[in-house]
Amino acid sequence: MKIMRIARVIEMFYPYMAGPINQAFWISKQLEERNIESPVYTTFLNVDNVPRKEIIDNVSVSRHEIKGKFMKYVYTPDLKNVLKNYDFDLIHAHNYRNYQSQISFKIAKQKGKPFIINTHGSLLSYRTYLKGLYTLPYIGYDLLTRKRIIKKADKVVVSSKIEFSEAKKFGVKEKNIVINPMGINVSNYRKQDRFYEINKKNPLKLLFVGRISRHRKIELIINAIKNIENVHLKIVGGEEKNTDFFKSGYLNELKDYTTSNKLNKKVEFVGPKYGKDLINEYTSSDVFVYPSLVENFGQTILEASAAGLPSIVTPVGVANEIIENNISGYIVDFDNVKIIAERIEDLKSRELREKFSKKVKENTEKNYSWENIITKYINIYKDVLKIT
Repeated sequence: MKIMRIARVIEMFYPYMAGPINQAFWISKQLEERNIESPVYTTFLNVDNVPRKEIIDNVSVSRHEIKGKFMKYVYTPDLKNVLKNYDFDLIHAHNYRNYQSQISFKIAKQKGKPFIINTHGSLLSYRTYLKGLYTLPYIGYDLLTRKRIIKKADKVVVSSKIEFSEAKKFGVKEKNIVINPMGINVSNYRKQDRFYEINKKNPLKLLFVGRISRHRKIELIINAIKNIENVHLKIVGGEEKNTDFFKSGYLNELKDYTTSNKLNKKVEFVGPKYGKDLINEYTSSDVFVYPSLVENFGQTILEASAAGLPSIVTPVGVANEIIENNISGYIVDFDNVKIIAERIEDLKSRELREKFSKKVKENTEKNYSWENIITKYINIYKDVLKIT
């Protein structure tokens, strides 16, 4: 007999890949291993040729048909009755401004059950890359709903101190906000011994991992290595717009820029990678570079740190909490090609890479293991359910 039943709701799910999806799956998986039932209720958004119902690694997944769509807001009316008929103890929703979180909040309140939501940076991050009229759908949603599901949730879970501040600014009571970051299986990231001297035969292997989107400013890395000898950059990821208001074609622009500057020998676009193939990219690289303007959390920063990669990153998401500047990596200013280039040169030092690697790996193992993260989630659930 299961000791708790947690209905997990998210608007997108596997096989589509994104940080919030990965987190939702791993929370449910870890809960199931602890005899806590945690099925996932989702939609067919961004996935094709997948079953309506399936079991993924002991996690029950139920997808619901989309009957209407505006931008990334998808209407799945049958979800309402499914949740009404499920005898859950609480609902844990992921992401704000979607029908799935809305209807699950409504059902939870109708049944007198607690409602928890993970924001995944979905409250105010749009302001970083959208201006003027492009912000109106977000503002309009907040006005129409009066931010009800966020303000009246029993707990709002955020993944970093930055998100904590955003939630308070958004109007969430501080007592209802809980910081609990994403977790990671550190044991999967066994970094190869790559602390060698950098030379022509052994170039410094730089790595970028993430969906190829304009707000990630990948051109800054390419610009930074123009005049640096003995470096090689791998760009791992496929193109995706993080909003319908961004124009497409960014990946081709990056490739054209690389070719026109005769950098094809220095820069390699390898497309998206997953599972063991992705882990191998981390463990066979020397330095992770990530000059993004905004991140919900920064899943790939965590993955790079689990592999013990010294990182050059902007202060987005959880970066400042994983990486201590000049101690376990570098936190650099936004849009600063010069400083990125200087930090890459610095990390040609074998001793410095080894020092940073050890520090960042220790911090990741201590603070981001799934064992610690899931224990905290269970305590959150017990708190709202008033279980001692």
